[in-house]
Amino acid sequence: MRVLLLGGTGEARALAARLHPQVDLVSSLAGRVPRPALPAGAVRIGGFGGVDGLRRWLRDEQIGAVVDATHPFAQTITAHAAEACADLGLPYLVLARPAWDPGDAIVVTSDREAAKTVAVQGFSRVFLTTGRSGVGAFADSDAWFLIRAVTAPDPAVLPRRHQLVLSRGPYHYDGEYALLAEHRIDALVTKNSGGEMTRAKLDAAAALQIPVVMVSRPPLPAGVTTASTVEEAVAWVANASGCHRRR
Repeated sequence: MRVLLLGGTGEARALAARLHPQVDLVSSLAGRVPRPALPAGAVRIGGFGGVDGLRRWLRDEQIGAVVDATHPFAQTITAHAAEACADLGLPYLVLARPAWDPGDAIVVTSDREAAKTVAVQGFSRVFLTTGRSGVGAFADSDAWFLIRAVTAPDPAVLPRRHQLVLSRGPYHYDGEYALLAEHRIDALVTKNSGGEMTRAKLDAAAALQIPVVMVSRPPLPAGVTTASTVEEAVAWVANASGCHRRR
């Protein structure tokens, strides 16, 4: 049975390492990040052309099951994968790392709501870590932003007052604490990505008593099967392969 692994995350790479070469696996990366860390096994890079294109690709490539280990905020590909797999009757699993406990954070549902919160609360020096796609919501803000992203946002959507830091995690507590203190940050804006790779900024913000504005995750498509760990996903793939062989 061929398995499609929708990847781009640390969990996806760990799962690919566990499955390859015992499983006929192909990992798919969106191609938005230059020089991505490649997983073990076969890799394809680029989009599918919407749900119709994905459905055709799954059928043409004789895929028997799909594991979606994309970022928790990659809402479009998850919706497309869920629909295509349902149409084709393919087993589909979402490997979703556990969300962070927001604690005392101000929880919002979108980047735009986060930008409004920054304005209403009067924050003036903001550490913005929502990724390049979320920067545009803050374009008209009067605050100063320290913006961290893997790749540079479109210059047209950058806030008037900002400093851009291009880097890729993992990040560690001492470095995050020093960064927040050095730039006199008075608010952290982040998405509830979960996981340990970028969690240190939350711990540093708590130590410095810096308020956090946290964008909550979009809901998963109704009825999808989920796993919270790589080990659970490995077991799911083994079970799906066993069912496939019995058929």
